[in-house]
Amino acid sequence: MPAHPARTIALIGAPTDVGAGARGASMGPEALRVAGLVEALRGRGLTVLDRGNLVGPSNPWQPPVDGYRHLDQVVAWNRLVLGAVHDELESGHLPILLGGDHCLGTGSITAVAQWCRSRGKNLRVLWLDAHADFNTHEVTPSGNIHGMPVACLCGIGPHGLTHLSGSAPAITPDVLRQIGIRSVDAGEKRLVKQHNVDIYDMRYIDEIGMKRVMEEALDGMDADTHLHVSFDVDFLDPAIAPGVGTTVPGGPNYREAQLVMEMIADTGRLGSLDIVELNPAFDDHNRTAILAVDLVESLFGKSTLMRD
Repeated sequence: MPAHPARTIALIGAPTDVGAGARGASMGPEALRVAGLVEALRGRGLTVLDRGNLVGPSNPWQPPVDGYRHLDQVVAWNRLVLGAVHDELESGHLPILLGGDHCLGTGSITAVAQWCRSRGKNLRVLWLDAHADFNTHEVTPSGNIHGMPVACLCGIGPHGLTHLSGSAPAITPDVLRQIGIRSVDAGEKRLVKQHNVDIYDMRYIDEIGMKRVMEEALDGMDADTHLHVSFDVDFLDPAIAPGVGTTVPGGPNYREAQLVMEMIADTGRLGSLDIVELNPAFDDHNRTAILAVDLVESLFGKSTLMRD
């Protein structure tokens, strides 16, 4: 059996939509709490420490400047996230970042990568998302930085985000596995090909099935691998998860999403998690948050039957 990750969970709220194109993701952390995230995790036998919410700059809701919207505010939020996530890892806890929009993945994954380097661990990042998030200020159609975190993590972007930990890149593309992708901007297509990002798009999932996709995405991990999951709720098909600001039809259905989470849980390697882009302003009676909590339970071992 694989080693199990830390059994003490630390929840870190980051209530901001400063990197997004629609308002409302700032309400995501509270929606997850209302949906019973703490109780669900404790029901799995986990110790849960809710650290409350980080306090950062408000969203000025301004147009882009030099290709970026709200760059200073995005950098400030990501510095806060980096510090909070790194502190929990240093304490031996499993941090769960409650977003907030996906620009926050820059700070979260930079912290995880920094910690892995200090411990001599290998890093694997599963990026569950409808979008590749590999835009730059030169190719972005919107200037919204929640479309840029993967590029920033790979050292492509503004200095304040690429060098959050003092050096760049935070990661190299070979540690990434992007799953569920079905919306890539024209400029992004060239960039992800140029940087050889490992993308399992919906066509590939349709062709070979989610089980084989996950086997490929998880292949090669060992006892020294730290697995980080960055779960953008728009990864899910909007028919089951309407509460996001950037819906893209044709995503994984409920059973496919459950399989993804269960196969991650089976590895016993999960060491950190982001839950981002939940937008209650677009939701229906908090159903998307409730679904997200259900999937996170599976990520921590809930299954229909007892399995070896």
